[in-house]
Amino acid sequence: MTTTSHTGTSEPINFLWFIPTSGDGTYLGSSELNRAPEIGYLTQIAQAVDRLGYSGVLLPTGVACEESFVTAAALAAKTEKLQFLVAIRPGTASPAYYARLATTLDRISNGRLLLNIVVGGSPAELAGDGIHLEHDERYAHAEEFFTVFEELLEKGTASFDGKYIKATNARLGFPSVQNPRPPLYFGGSSDAGIDFSVGRVDKYLTWGEPPAQVAEKITKVRKAAGERGREVSFGIRLHFIVRETDDEAWEAAERLIRHLDDDTIREAQERFVQESDSVGQKRMAALHGGRRDKLEVSPNLWAGVGLVRAGAGTALVGSPKTVAARLREYQEIGIDTVIGSGYPHLEEAYRVAELLFPELGITREQQRLGFNNEFGRKQVFAGGSHGGNLKVVSGS
Repeated sequence: MTTTSHTGTSEPINFLWFIPTSGDGTYLGSSELNRAPEIGYLTQIAQAVDRLGYSGVLLPTGVACEESFVTAAALAAKTEKLQFLVAIRPGTASPAYYARLATTLDRISNGRLLLNIVVGGSPAELAGDGIHLEHDERYAHAEEFFTVFEELLEKGTASFDGKYIKATNARLGFPSVQNPRPPLYFGGSSDAGIDFSVGRVDKYLTWGEPPAQVAEKITKVRKAAGERGREVSFGIRLHFIVRETDDEAWEAAERLIRHLDDDTIREAQERFVQESDSVGQKRMAALHGGRRDKLEVSPNLWAGVGLVRAGAGTALVGSPKTVAARLREYQEIGIDTVIGSGYPHLEEAYRVAELLFPELGITREQQRLGFNNEFGRKQVFAGGSHGGNLKVVSGS
């Protein structure tokens, strides 16, 4: 249970939160005090984080989650400034259909859409969605998919004759508000994933690995992007357990897993190995190896969440000063965006905003005015068909 007096950079961090569309709760791996992903509850979370000054929210994808585009559309109508990081999983629908989904959501939300490219996952789940491709081949497919998708958003028409994707005179009737398209995010640790991402994404995401491992990944991605003549920015996906003191935070971490028994942990770890071919998932599991006595994998970086949760499995634990110092360490190696979460997500959104944001120098105005225009894309559609009146109102 380590603390630090490290201060680092004073630049504010772009901070998003998480919408738990598969359900929420007070304890991991337990049915006690669980909350269903009802739209009323999800709306509570979205409206709270909108008021608290978070710049956006991530909506996950998968068979256990409510559909992300539909949920984002419902929440966009109930919020004002909040951006929605919504998943596109190539292969579950055509690029032309996803282009229509994306431009419609961007339009009805007045330019508040961010797109999260999700190529990997459980092979069994992918097969259920009609995707029968090996790991690296999925990225070759994604390359063709997004060639058509981006051309549609940028030009309004596209034709392509590839190995996986064939589109003949595809058309997009209405453009997105953001020009030439909403920003693209991506997270993937494999060589194939990195090679795919650096050719087209705006922000590369990593899970919450120790800073040294994150630095290695950032260096690798930057080099690969530079070889393509591109630059990408970087974000990190983390859980947070922030309390007024370090001791209180560690006590809260222990409470979160108090109902986990060894059999539940073992079954979850075996399931992750059997059901996923994700390199990132393997890296997450390797941090703790399923052992409860090896959960602080780096100072204040706690892997308890990953005992039973797939995907992002680490949390920063500590007082506001401690957690802020750890985030500054990530900033110093290139991270400028955080996608946070905590259990339960409504209460923890308040704790993080009220305790941590002041230590990070985050104000509501900085979040809403500065980071919402991070990519310099914001535009307002003034009517007509694709290629009609687009009026730039901000960005640099």
